[in-house]
Amino acid sequence: MKKNIIIALFFSLAFQANAQDKTTTREVQLLDTGWRFLNKEIPTTNLNQIDDSSWQTVTVPHDWAITGPFDMTIDMQEVKVIEDGDRGAKLRTGRTGALPCFGIGWYRKVLPVSKTDEGKRIFVEFDGAMSRAKIYLNGVYLGEWPYGYSSFTFELTKYLQFGKENILSVRLENKEESSRWYPGAGIYRNVRLVKTAPVRVAHWGTYITTPVVTEKKGEVTIKTEIDGDTALNLVTEIYDAKGKKVGTATTNKKADGNATIEQTIKISNPNLWSVDTPNLYTAVSKIVVGKTQKDEYKTTFGFRTIRFDKDKGFFLNGKSLKFKGVCLHHDLGPLGAAVSYRATERQLVIMKEMGVNAIRTSHNPPSLELLKICDSIGLMVQVEAFDEWKNGKNTNGYGEFFDEWAEKDLTAMIKRDRNHPSVVMWSIGNEIREQTMPVGAKIARFLTKISHDLDPTRPVSAGFNVHNAAIKNGLAAEVDLVGFNYKPQDYLKKHIEFPNLTIYGSETASTVSSRGVYKFPVIESKKAWHTDYQLSSYDLESCSWATTPDFEFQYQDDLEFISGEFVWTGFDYLGEPSPYNEGTPAKSSYFGIVDLAGIPKDRYYLYQSKWSDKPVFHVLPHWTWPERLNQKVPVYCYTNYPKAELFVNGKSMGMRQKNNSTTYTRYRLMWDDVIYEPGEIKVVAYDKNNKAVDEKIIRTAGETYSIKLTADRNKIKADGKDLSFVTIEILDKNGNLCPKASNLLFFDVKGAGKLKAICNGDPIDQTAFVSKYMQTFNGKMVAIVESDMQSGEIVLKVSGGLLVPQEVKITTENSSK
Repeated sequence: MKKNIIIALFFSLAFQANAQDKTTTREVQLLDTGWRFLNKEIPTTNLNQIDDSSWQTVTVPHDWAITGPFDMTIDMQEVKVIEDGDRGAKLRTGRTGALPCFGIGWYRKVLPVSKTDEGKRIFVEFDGAMSRAKIYLNGVYLGEWPYGYSSFTFELTKYLQFGKENILSVRLENKEESSRWYPGAGIYRNVRLVKTAPVRVAHWGTYITTPVVTEKKGEVTIKTEIDGDTALNLVTEIYDAKGKKVGTATTNKKADGNATIEQTIKISNPNLWSVDTPNLYTAVSKIVVGKTQKDEYKTTFGFRTIRFDKDKGFFLNGKSLKFKGVCLHHDLGPLGAAVSYRATERQLVIMKEMGVNAIRTSHNPPSLELLKICDSIGLMVQVEAFDEWKNGKNTNGYGEFFDEWAEKDLTAMIKRDRNHPSVVMWSIGNEIREQTMPVGAKIARFLTKISHDLDPTRPVSAGFNVHNAAIKNGLAAEVDLVGFNYKPQDYLKKHIEFPNLTIYGSETASTVSSRGVYKFPVIESKKAWHTDYQLSSYDLESCSWATTPDFEFQYQDDLEFISGEFVWTGFDYLGEPSPYNEGTPAKSSYFGIVDLAGIPKDRYYLYQSKWSDKPVFHVLPHWTWPERLNQKVPVYCYTNYPKAELFVNGKSMGMRQKNNSTTYTRYRLMWDDVIYEPGEIKVVAYDKNNKAVDEKIIRTAGETYSIKLTADRNKIKADGKDLSFVTIEILDKNGNLCPKASNLLFFDVKGAGKLKAICNGDPIDQTAFVSKYMQTFNGKMVAIVESDMQSGEIVLKVSGGLLVPQEVKITTENSSK
């Protein structure tokens, strides 16, 4: 009996200790469900008394505008866009996607706080809210954060009513003429409720650097900001990717107010982070008071070195490496600005498979999800802060807030993101208009100093489109890296004239095209304008300030001192439909290497043939041209094989081999004088030893007959958020893609999920993304299916006209399986 009593007492004490630990250690809860939303203004008096039962119930992240409808008058404006070379104000349409993203939106949510939380400190964290956020708790105004791309936090503790209902209210407002692209609208990034003990690791409270990095040894310096006036021990443990503890340090802190504790931990044989081997480590920071752990805070980091040389370019871990980068806007096409981990991952994986090794977050701080994925798959990142400074580009843009908020926003960005190994540089601005003003150097110096003070391990950059002016007024001298937006012909001239500048291509190419569209005659043009509002996928059309990919390639290849390039853009995005931005139906861009639906354009394979190490062999155009019988239809091949031979219906059109005689023959294989006749074209690739190694056949398509469905994943998580992207293709009886098909298709989803969105990649199609029907664009489109919370099966059925209907089944499983 006595033995049983002792055992019972032991378990009782152990239970109490565990219960105590549970109530004092950090608890992070995602605030995603149960939000109420109203898309209009309400009075701020007696906020807690408002009846929101008629408000829309939404899940956060939420973009109130993406469901539409499209309206070309929503963002119609007379404006002078200096960056596009405008000499006076002119009509602009579709500039922000022709979607209803302007106006006021209110969000309300009852917080999961109970009487048992009394004695804790409680915070709310916003990853981003678009825009001019004002936060209220139980009707009390807590504060604001205007910049829609910034992450921020507020402490709620003293305003909470423990044991009673606590209502968080958020007011957002997007003003007209506040953005140059689609900004999204609403609480479009994640929100978390954080509960801690009175003493804790502060928000973004760790700063990790690796001052010593070799293959044999690594040294980690960790600065941890303690928020709370208590004597404690800070225990920091480092774990590798397999969960093995590889280092630890313990430091005592006296009860003398808040403090920052610096610790150094040495690691043997660290696994380096690189684009090919993105090895990650985790630092676990534990606050221990007496014998009780009060807080635990995890930070992901990596071991790697970066170096920029004005004459030799960029080095990662001591090895020369060119940036093969793309610029990405923050929207996710038909999903809008609302953050989705899977949709972001899909975009980045598509880029990685193209050969991309770097992302520029144009022109704002990115989502946390993007950085987490870049860390894990090996993509370097330039994190950009601003598109404008004090002298704004938009009537109601960031210039309105610059004086009061620039330091706060830049500080928030760097403190949030500085532990990510993928981040290799900061950008303080894109094509800012202070380039041509005497004040430009002073502002750049101010922002650069903030960046260096917060993170001396990374260089500071900016993207300049007025190269001479930025250098002349001293602005370029105030940053570590000088980014040239366009005009690669200036690289060598400026390097010779200003040999101390470290130069790279911060924004390049801006070639424009529509997937599957080909225009004749095939000519290079900087002023392309076609009456169908489409652009040619022969990849020879660009805007007036821009170039084709090949033009940039030659400078990147020939100039060792250039650190690489960031192409405008990886994906098409909502808004900015150049060159069709003046009174047309266009609502999205043409710049993308991949279209708005996530389907690669031909240009994807040109970049892949240049940047990827795997064999690439792509032929264009399609071979269904009844309207061009006996007329020229040039054939191009994008490949990293050195030569290829073209056959039309079995007759050789000759061998083509890459050579340096022209810019285009250096990077493309081209048969310019091919006369169209129906049948087939075959291209045979040869290696350097003249051995046939691959072949592509494209046949003339017949009438539309059937539908082909291909899910990118047939098994997804049953978490209410995971997505499967289903590509739809229209085929003829023989299984050939019908390359001009515009069939109207209908979508029906049954089972454990729903139809999230549909998109065909056509910049002028104004069918709502949440519609259940849409036309294909040149024979293809994408449907996005989202899981619900129950495991089971989703069945997507697609039908249209006389086409043979098709179904695809997607299994959903709980993450525990």
